Amino acid sequence: MDSPWDELTLAFSRTSMFPFFDIAHYLVSVMALKRQPGAAAVAWKNPLSSWFTAMLHCFGGGILSCVLLAEPPLRFLANNTNILLASSIWYIIFFCPCDLVSQGYSFLPVQLLAAGMKEVTRTWKIVGGVTHANSYYKNGWIVMIAIGWARGAGGSIITNFEQLVKGGWKPEADEWLKMSYPAKVTLLGSVIFTFQHTKHLAVSRHNLMFLYTMFLVATKITMMITENGTVPFASFEDTVSRMLFGWQQQFSSCEKKSETKSSFNGTGSSTSKPIADASDTVKKKHTKKTE
Repeated sequence: MDSPWDELTLAFSRTSMFPFFDIAHYLVSVMALKRQPGAAAVAWKNPLSSWFTAMLHCFGGGILSCVLLAEPPLRFLANNTNILLASSIWYIIFFCPCDLVSQGYSFLPVQLLAAGMKEVTRTWKIVGGVTHANSYYKNGWIVMIAIGWARGAGGSIITNFEQLVKGGWKPEADEWLKMSYPAKVTLLGSVIFTFQHTKHLAVSRHNLMFLYTMFLVATKITMMITENGTVPFASFEDTVSRMLFGWQQQFSSCEKKSETKSSFNGTGSSTSKPIADASDTVKKKHTKKTE
């Protein structure tokens, strides 16, 4: 007989994302698009372009994972129900009278609820990506991690491509150069679920899904309430980076210090030489006068 904890985590892992969690994901994604400068004006001038950009925000992870696995990137269009649901969310956000949806979303409890539900869908996407990649490449760790990462946080990378096409791409905001918190935490989750799938992590999947999801929801809500944009494990990242990649910097700093000391000693000796020469000349002149 299973324990109450196992029954809870197993029931949680069998929760369907459609429709409520998917609605929260589409709502948060499209609202992030609307908050971009000029997005509302583009929606009024060119609704088709705005709709296509919204679909990239909603289904970017699936599109990127299809590209990486050489599958049709437009396969997401085959799910008519999700496309209609995401399109409805896009329409009421941009064209609702008096902007009622945006005003309702501006309340913090609504944002916390939607963001927490969106983080739940992130776990399901990572697990689905890892499992799907394993069906192509049996126990291919790197592929499984990459596909799980792409499906869970690929929307930001796809939207960077969309900004590049529109001419609004900025190199300093690229996900590959400066990873955001969702990209980092998704990569961590992809690694964990890959180890679990390959039997290198002795934890059941439903327990891991529950614990990882609670971690995502708790950290996201805490960051939103405290309005703190720093990554919760930033100190851990700094420690690991110093241990693995900071030795060269330490050696270079030591070399610079030794060079500065040697140069200082050289200048001191060079300055002492003319002083000694000057004292010798003064002594010679004094002896001549006495003679």
